[in-house]
Amino acid sequence: MLSGKLLEVEDLKTYFYTLRGIVRAVDGVSFSLRKGEILGIAGESGSGKSTLAWSILGLVPPPGRIVGGSIMIDGMDLTKMGEAELRKRVRWKKVSMVFQGAMNVLTPVYTVGRQIEEVLTIHGRMSRSDARARIYELLESVGLHRSIADRYPHELSGGQKQRVVIAMALSLEPDIVIADEPTTALDVVVQAQILNLLKKLAWEKNLSIILITHDLSVIAELAETVMIMYGGKIAEYGPSDRVFSQPKHPYTQALLRAIPRLRGPIDRLAYIPGTPPDLRNPPTGCRFHPRCPKAFDRCAREEPPLFRVGENHLSACWLNEGEG
Repeated sequence: MLSGKLLEVEDLKTYFYTLRGIVRAVDGVSFSLRKGEILGIAGESGSGKSTLAWSILGLVPPPGRIVGGSIMIDGMDLTKMGEAELRKRVRWKKVSMVFQGAMNVLTPVYTVGRQIEEVLTIHGRMSRSDARARIYELLESVGLHRSIADRYPHELSGGQKQRVVIAMALSLEPDIVIADEPTTALDVVVQAQILNLLKKLAWEKNLSIILITHDLSVIAELAETVMIMYGGKIAEYGPSDRVFSQPKHPYTQALLRAIPRLRGPIDRLAYIPGTPPDLRNPPTGCRFHPRCPKAFDRCAREEPPLFRVGENHLSACWLNEGEG
């Protein structure tokens, strides 16, 4: 059940200060997330999806840092908080993350139970006996037998490891879970199981989920709201049924034409020519205009704002000016 705004991101800017120049990885992104909402974020590699997730957690790796904007959760601006306060009040408790590549997240020399126990005892201040009972509860909530607690990561399948990482993310009952490519490197059957698990958990726990993926079909299956990113900015944002049925931004339209369809006429799959922009020196105007088949003179000169093109539906394209 959806309720009020839980997370509000306003004009967020996260830059990486490299020897070759400043990389504007996230450049003026604003959105909100309601309680119980599943937000899907999609875009090509380098569009700023994962950097946005790291920014919300306050874990932007050096030489990156948040240089502007705000991230509000429960009246707290996370951009103003230090590392110690983020650890104590936010991570695991308010926001947690299902990291990309479960095998890279889990420590190979610790059992599954030991790794979840560390979260519960260090961040949750639980006793070891209480933590053990909670570990069994968490494993069973993600469809795993409690005996998995005594196994090492290499003894588990890819799907089991991903479920363990989801259990860890849920360990301190956060309000928001960020899932970064949760189905990468899994076969289609296991992908479906993981997506169904996330959907089930969101419904049962009224959990808010930010789902980051390259795969628009995953977002279509799971998310109520879609945010399409390009070049560190939002290209299109809105309800998933509307974005998929009536895409307004040429970039979104191009992404959807590149997806195979099971029904209807079989068309040749389209592709987007060119390469994503160099964010050390992004194009003037609309960042997509060098690759856009619908671009005209104004696109190269002026950066478009997000125009309202329907109820809760926004598109950053000059072609949409005046539609709302």
